[in-house]
Amino acid sequence: MKKFISVKDVKDINALVKKALDYKANPFADKALGANKRIGLLFLNPSLRTRLSTQVASQNLGMEPIVFNVDKEGWALEFSEGAIMNGTTVEHIKDAAPVLGNYFDILCIRTFPGLQNREDDDGEKIINQFIKYAGIPVVSLESATLHPLQSLTDIITITESMAQNENFKNKKPKIVLTWAPHIKSIPQCVANSFSEWMTAWGEADFVVTHPEGYELAEEYTNGATITHNQEEALKDADFVYVKNWSSYSDYGKVLSTDATWMLTNEKLSKSNNAKVMHCLPVRRNVELSDEILDGINSLVTKEASNRVWAAQAVLSEILSANKK
Repeated sequence: MKKFISVKDVKDINALVKKALDYKANPFADKALGANKRIGLLFLNPSLRTRLSTQVASQNLGMEPIVFNVDKEGWALEFSEGAIMNGTTVEHIKDAAPVLGNYFDILCIRTFPGLQNREDDDGEKIINQFIKYAGIPVVSLESATLHPLQSLTDIITITESMAQNENFKNKKPKIVLTWAPHIKSIPQCVANSFSEWMTAWGEADFVVTHPEGYELAEEYTNGATITHNQEEALKDADFVYVKNWSSYSDYGKVLSTDATWMLTNEKLSKSNNAKVMHCLPVRRNVELSDEILDGINSLVTKEASNRVWAAQAVLSEILSANKK
């Protein structure tokens, strides 16, 4: 693995999931793999689980992680080619990235979309510039369109849960991604990424449900069943992934705040006693009810904990592929 930006960088999803679960059973199995290696974690946006889990994962592999909050501690970066830098930006990515490439062996980047210009966000200008100029493997800690470490974690969590339930021995699970209300405009990254990984994985009956106007880009949902009827989608579901996202067609806009889309135990009763997932952070009693989050069907804490093993599996693959 030379980089980790999307599911397209993964040759075998199940093999990567197995590696992650092996690390969960034995976290320090490859403690020497990253010895004398440094990993840079650059954050242009806030993080809790992504930052801490990647730090823990890299240390489990013997690496030295260095965190830099670019949005708070660094110079304002310029990403446009041919820019006349007489405004607020101080340093061009062409100058910053090659230096970072000399400081580190792996570079991890966290950034969000602007949700103003769909073309700019779809083009992934920021993370692609780091890839272009850094000269070392780049890992996405979330980008303008995708959150691959979260999606790998989600499949790890689903796989682990299925292994603990005999009912899944000869059964393909029904997995539902459902939109949830929110008070502000939220990126499509997690929903895009979960859809992309689910369809690439191909080992589930995958359904996406949302109000009209919240259709995701077809490149991510191609192969999924899509419905505006949440009750119909939840019927016989084994796993329900709850997430808000803003409109893609009317880019970045909040078209609905319909509170009836919040998942409750009453709605979950239509499912096959489904386990419930969310990437966190979650706005309680807006996106998800307390009764779900604190109930026996919630996988949210386990899911968040598995972020370490997803990151460790990816970093291990990159270290192994780039041994010097």
